[in-house]
Amino acid sequence: MKTAEYEIVRDFAARREQVYAAWTQPERFARWFGPRVFTTPADRVVLDVRPGGAWQATLVGEEGFEVTLRGVYREVAGPGRLVFTTGDPDDPGDGPASVATLMLEEREGGTTMRFHQSGVNTDAEHAEQARAGWLEFFDRLDEHLAVQATSSKVSARP
Repeated sequence: MKTAEYEIVRDFAARREQVYAAWTQPERFARWFGPRVFTTPADRVVLDVRPGGAWQATLVGEEGFEVTLRGVYREVAGPGRLVFTTGDPDDPGDGPASVATLMLEEREGGTTMRFHQSGVNTDAEHAEQARAGWLEFFDRLDEHLAVQATSSKVSARP
């Protein structure tokens, strides 16, 4: 069984609770999760954010192409930590599966996110493709958080 792992560290100009909410609220998760060529309808996102709870997101592409990603939450300690699987790392069959650990640390002016993913049945090439995918997702997350910050400033005006 091949394994591969990597870490992505990213700073966001948003409070830790805002970043955590983007990971744990379906309507917010749907706005950034997935490559730009897909949409992720909020009604096709299930986030049962508790240890043992399942998550699932269906990404919809052109001409009705769909792919569903899913896993299970292993640890939930919000707003600082989430650990979840993609696929079933304990019984992956022939497909790739992984464990992702998300750490959110408050810092002046925002949040530092540490994302660590360890995959089974994953070679270096697949791991690099997954890492590149997450980098695009996190660009979209940054854009979503910026829009949220602008919206909250507008709604806070008298």
